[in-house]
Amino acid sequence: MFGNWRWRTLAVALILPAAARAGEVDFERDVAPVLIRRCLECHGERTAAGGLVLTNGPHLAQGGDSGPAIAPGDVAANLLIERVSAGEMPPEKKGRSQRLPDEEIEVLRNWVAGGAVWPEGRVLDPYERTTDVRAGRDFWSLQPVRNVDVPAVDAARTMNPIDAFILARLEQEGFQSSPQADRRTLMRRLYYDVIGLPPSFEEIEAFVADPAPDAYERLVDKLLERPEFGERWARHWLDVVRYADTSGYERDQEKPFAWKYRDWVVDAINDDLPYDRFIVEQIAGDELPDRSTRTLIATGMLRLGTWNDEPNDPQDYKYERLEDLVDVTSSAFLGITAKCARCHDHKFDPIPQVDYYRFAAAFWAGPIEPRDAGLLGGPSDDEIGEKEVLAWTDLTASPTPLHLLKNGDRNQPLDEAKPAAPSFAAHSGEFTAPDDGAKTTRRRLQLAQWIASRENPLTARVIVNRLWQEHFGAGLVRSPNNFGFTGDRPTHPELLDWLATQLMASGWRLKAIHRLMLTSNTYRQASLHPQADEYNTRDSGNKFWWRAERRRLDAEALRDTLLFVSGELDPRRGGPGFRPTMSPEALEGLSRKGAAYAASPPEEQRRRSLYIFAQRSLLTPLLTTFDFSDTTLSCGRRDVTIVAPQALALLNDPFVHERSHALARRVTSAESDPAKRVATAWRFALGRNPTDSEQAASLQHVESQRTRFADQPSPDEAAWASLCHVLLNLNELAYVD
Repeated sequence: MFGNWRWRTLAVALILPAAARAGEVDFERDVAPVLIRRCLECHGERTAAGGLVLTNGPHLAQGGDSGPAIAPGDVAANLLIERVSAGEMPPEKKGRSQRLPDEEIEVLRNWVAGGAVWPEGRVLDPYERTTDVRAGRDFWSLQPVRNVDVPAVDAARTMNPIDAFILARLEQEGFQSSPQADRRTLMRRLYYDVIGLPPSFEEIEAFVADPAPDAYERLVDKLLERPEFGERWARHWLDVVRYADTSGYERDQEKPFAWKYRDWVVDAINDDLPYDRFIVEQIAGDELPDRSTRTLIATGMLRLGTWNDEPNDPQDYKYERLEDLVDVTSSAFLGITAKCARCHDHKFDPIPQVDYYRFAAAFWAGPIEPRDAGLLGGPSDDEIGEKEVLAWTDLTASPTPLHLLKNGDRNQPLDEAKPAAPSFAAHSGEFTAPDDGAKTTRRRLQLAQWIASRENPLTARVIVNRLWQEHFGAGLVRSPNNFGFTGDRPTHPELLDWLATQLMASGWRLKAIHRLMLTSNTYRQASLHPQADEYNTRDSGNKFWWRAERRRLDAEALRDTLLFVSGELDPRRGGPGFRPTMSPEALEGLSRKGAAYAASPPEEQRRRSLYIFAQRSLLTPLLTTFDFSDTTLSCGRRDVTIVAPQALALLNDPFVHERSHALARRVTSAESDPAKRVATAWRFALGRNPTDSEQAASLQHVESQRTRFADQPSPDEAAWASLCHVLLNLNELAYVD
């Protein structure tokens, strides 16, 4: 929290109880926090630097390699006080002093002077409480989800309880919410959020003219039932689970049938599969009593990571693969960075190294190397039927034990790690062994059930936060994959818990939460606020949600929009992905260049961007320019940049020029009158009629371009394509208010 020890000294001086500063020392109140915060990292049971353990009274009395650490009642004869006072302990880190603040040293002096009383049986745990440098098990995100009362506010200013939470905070801060967005703006926002495509001009006009008081709510329900909803929201989840169709590394070979997992996600979202079941099928779909082809495909999540088929050391690489599995599972479902504990106890969160290996042990029996579909065999073959799947199942029900590794080095094994849920949760514990005759360890199923449990403090919070982020532009917790100490704290913790309880009360049905968010007044706010200048000085990050966020379309929505407005979007769903046309320059980096890549036929390339074949070594340049996700790690939130190459790509990319010509053909075939053509072009591209000045400027542009392209075979088409290209490059097309 504080950048150097002098500021920490001031902070501790302010927070230490006056009694401690005056010499009246209480062990629990004053001493234990200092020892936990400053000492246990190096002097715990397993670390024991210098042979000294400071977790309990007997160990303290025993001392370390240098002899007794303290002499109760005699401050001058205490090695501990001497080393701490001299600034030798804690030792320097990266050349920076870690000397204890004077106030904390005084606490230790007074404690020793008073006899260094250590309560009988008291054992200090470095993770028992949160300090200014790390989280404990009392950290906010690790506490049970609370049943929260909805704040009492003016009901006339709310549409549902979400607004009550937001309004209560705004009133507390002296803010007013932004006025409601106009219907055209709101409809465009809603369409992109829910289905990732713009509304047509006719749809906008019909909604604007609908006088029914529930017109908006009916529109929300309609969009949530459209199949495009699953396509839009599947993309968000595919980012989280690092989806790609190839393995990466030098050969970057295809992962056969990975696309079936992508289609499973689309269907699961459209079917409103309960989120707890959504979790279990992906982690342990092969271990379910009602295992089927569908649940096997779901386990493809575990097989989506990068794969090196010729690692320098195959045995070391097993642990690299385990790290990927622990990372994606803990990040996606729990919002914690558990992989940090592979080599040592987590520096910031209450995750000891043993927890990492207990977690990893759930995957230790699995297919660390690629295997064929025959591994999915067994008594249920006839029920499964289909073998062409990218799935996971254990190779054995009795794997060799997994050991902790000192500093993550497989050549330095420590104690065996019994498979178990992480210890930070109240309902953690070791997993049970499988029944006799079982073909799998059943560990993944137990892990999945623990994650999906209502008692798990993280799971429901993490997923409702992901939904909030995509609908509102930022999460209530703005670090969606990190609910730990180094992550952001929730802007509205009560609202986060209320949404989590609503999710569980709905039977884990996510559509109910989508609808709550979309029908709130908070969602319907305009992005422009009459007091924006004043409010931005106090809350430039809009953490109070006093306005809507203006957002640029993500890469896929932008590409899909270009196809939609040109009338070319192919609505076919599912199946193998298509390979887009790549320029020779893009192929230059491949080892075999053009010979290694064959684009799909043009008609296949007009499908939604969700169905692009995601080759890790050759991601589509237009998408990467607009911040496509990293496919090697779990991506909880994409970067959003505004850089010159984006404008240059829209101006010069052949794909965009093709869409401009297609839109021009659509316009000219619909109307012959130039003025009507202009209006039609604006309606197709932007969903509205042009203003008088825009109409005049458009006609003037077409005439000037017709003259410019007079020597071309079709100057008229070229002129209209030029106007359409201008429209496709407008901010109005690329941004949602």
